[in-house]
This record gives sequence, C-alpha cells and structure tokens, in this order.
Amino acid sequence: MSKNNTVFIGKNKSFWDRNRRSEGYLLKREIKSKTMSIARALLLFGLCFMIIQPILIRFSTGFMQEPDLYDSTIVLVPRHLTLDNYRIVFDLTDFPHSMLNTLWISLLVSVLQVISCTFVAYGFARYEFPLKKFWFACVVLLIIVPPTTIQTSLYMYFASFDIFGIFKALTGKTINLRTSIIPYAMMSLTCMGLKNGLYIYMLRQYFKNVPDSLEEAAFVDGCSTMRTFTQIMLPDAMPTIASCFLFSFVWQWTDLFYSRNFLSAYSLYSVQLSSIVSRMSRYFSADQTKAVIVPNGRQQQLIAIGVLICFVPLIILYCFTQKTFVQSLAMTGSKE
Repeated sequence: MSKNNTVFIGKNKSFWDRNRRSEGYLLKREIKSKTMSIARALLLFGLCFMIIQPILIRFSTGFMQEPDLYDSTIVLVPRHLTLDNYRIVFDLTDFPHSMLNTLWISLLVSVLQVISCTFVAYGFARYEFPLKKFWFACVVLLIIVPPTTIQTSLYMYFASFDIFGIFKALTGKTINLRTSIIPYAMMSLTCMGLKNGLYIYMLRQYFKNVPDSLEEAAFVDGCSTMRTFTQIMLPDAMPTIASCFLFSFVWQWTDLFYSRNFLSAYSLYSVQLSSIVSRMSRYFSADQTKAVIVPNGRQQQLIAIGVLICFVPLIILYCFTQKTFVQSLAMTGSKE
C-alpha cells in the first residue's frame, strides 16, 4: 500500500481509535479547546449584554406611554405604543437645527485639529529645535491638566481680544469674540483645543517609528521637505490620522465645556440635551407663564430618548470607519 493511501486511511479512522493511539492526548486537547471556546463565548456574551442591554431598555422606553413607565409588569415590550415621545424630544432639543449645527461644527473642529496636530507631531518626531523637550512637556500638560483650570483666563482673553494692543489703538476698544466660532477655531489651529495634546502624542509616536531611511531615500530622489511629508509620510499615516479625527469628532459631538464657553450663539444638541429638564416644566404647561412638575419617570424617559438620538450618529460613523480604526490600533501595537 502506498504512503498516500496510508495517510488517507489514518484520517478516516474514528476519533476514539485515534485517541487510543495517542494515549488520551487527543481527547484532552479536544476538551481543552471546547472549554476555552465556551468560556470565550460566555465572556463575549456577557460583555455584549452589558453594553446592549441599556440601549435596548432606552429604545423600548422611547415607545412607551407614560402609564407604561409605572407598570411593573412591563419590562421591554410596551403595552401602549406611541411616537409622541420622540416628537417631544425633537421640540425640546430644537432638532434638527441643533443636530445640523453640531454636525458641521464637529466636522470643522475635527479637521482643524487634525491638520494642526499632524504638522506639530511631525516636527516633534523628525526635527531637532531649541527647547524641544520643554515644548513636548507642555504638550503632555495639555493631556494631564483639565481645561477647567484655564477657564477664567480663556474667558477674559477672548472677551477682550486684542493683538499687541493694535485693535484698541485703532478703534479705542477690544473685540468680544466669545459669541462666535472664531476663538474655538483659533484654539484648534494652535493645538489648544479639546484633547489636542493626545492627538499630537499619538501622531508623534507614529512618525517617530517610521525608519529614517525612508525620508533619506526621498531626499536623495530630489523630494523637498514638504513633498516628502505630503507624499511619503502622510499616506502611510492615514489610519492614525483617521483615528485622531474620529476621537476629535466624538469628543466634540458630546462636548459641553468648550461649547458653553465659546459656542453659546449656536444651538448645539449636547447643550440642548444637558438643559432639557429645565424646559420640560414649561413645555407641558398649558399656561406658558407657569411651570408644572414633571414626574421623575417621565423626565428620565425623555432624557433616555435624547441620549439615544445623540449616539446613533456616532454608531453609524463607526460602522463606516471601523476598518480604518482597527487598522490604526493594530499598526500602533505592532510598532511599539
């Protein structure tokens, strides 16, 4: 009998026969593999359930009428379906006006932050300049120090904005920029915006791990510094840049600190949602000059709907960008 036929017959033997020939090793390996698979499946199920259960509860609660909220026999499936709750939340949060404002401001701020942080991170990673360690320590402080510590100075600076006293010398007074998006755009372009220190650190770590020979080969081929940066370094860094953009967009989407300080002239969904309770009492009052007491269960129901509406766009965004995001995390892990 040929060798190939012997191997073929060996593969067709029963499991117990092969286990006997291996002195029980095959059974032990199979039991270990099955046990690990079951434990892994139970762990993933538990984690997914912890994440999905609150979402399901909020989604189900949004379709309940108020009597269903206080019925202990109702868990997930409402007895009286209604869509009026979503209409009420839309009215209370100035939807879709606030959502559109949040979208374009989040996109603008994210793009400005990514552009400025990419240039700064590349400079920290590839060039030597005076006080480099000191300036990078300042970047680390941007990550560590909470923005509330400089809230007063930011308020005073942009409420009486001036450049070396030029505006006051020409017009006799300073400029109040707090009611426009200009201060926030200026902070984003100068790497002083929301979480800019973190983005600089992430991008610096990536550029620092790129081999020097790649840049040297580009210089030998006649590429300028800017061309090397735009055509050699940027394409490979796109997954990391995309991750920074996603982080920036998500944090700006739900931000309250900078939005209340600099974007008070714009109706933003996060700000509207944070103050939704204060508007409920007059919304449900027949006489708008008087306030009514809204039951706590009703308040929590409308807040849950508002939160659900808030993170649905973020879930959709992640579904379209998860491949790039995971690729960025994999690249970071392999390089470190």
